[in-house]
Amino acid sequence: QVQLVESGGGLVQAGGSLRLSCAASGRTFSSYTMGWFRQAPGKERDFVATIAWSDPNTYYADSVKGRFNISRDNAKNTVYLQMNSLKPEDTAVYYCAAVRAYGLKIRPNEYAYWGQGTQVTVSS
Repeated sequence: QVQLVESGGGLVQAGGSLRLSCAASGRTFSSYTMGWFRQAPGKERDFVATIAWSDPNTYYADSVKGRFNISRDNAKNTVYLQMNSLKPEDTAVYYCAAVRAYGLKIRPNEYAYWGQGTQVTVSS
């Protein structure tokens, strides 16, 4: 069983920054793709960013490209989401997800494991 624990959410003013962390445990993540998704109240869970565990390839949603950066520390089994120039529309619960696969994944149903989510609120 894989466990994912997110942290780093909070309240920030527009234009500010936050860094989310996702610590993974329970498996060896040498061949896991990781992703970040977000879900605002009353909306579907949307893709934010993804990173392949075994290479530096990344992919972002257009809405966050140039503002967010996904990275990983293999030794710590941790994935990060650095969020800069935050906007009120970035307000959502942010979820970390993992799947044992190669390549980048952008659909929620492609992921097997999910964290509990962390709230990000951006005030105007």
